[in-house]
Amino acid sequence: MNLNTSALFNDLPLQGLQSKGLSEVTGQSVSSSAPDFSQMLKQAIDNVNGLQKETGELRNRFEMGDEQVSLGEVMIAANKSSLAFEATVQVRNKMVEAYKEVMSMPV
Repeated sequence: MNLNTSALFNDLPLQGLQSKGLSEVTGQSVSSSAPDFSQMLKQAIDNVNGLQKETGELRNRFEMGDEQVSLGEVMIAANKSSLAFEATVQVRNKMVEAYKEVMSMPV
């Protein structure tokens, strides 16, 4: 993965100002080229769903006697989808925990 760290660090002050609603004060336009959190979360969930569908298809093909699918491929696909699902559940748990914490803060 190739990251342009100087561009990343240059954007940080502007993102902080935008989150505080101060980008109008600086007169600089803040454009967000990165996808927002909801898009990233949807892509991750779609990825987990795709892995689970692929595992189901491989499992069915193996059970029907398809000689092109080995038991090893089925087990690897099952473990990938299981790990991805568990990671998704952990992210959800952290999000719910953060939401509860924010909601319990005094205003």
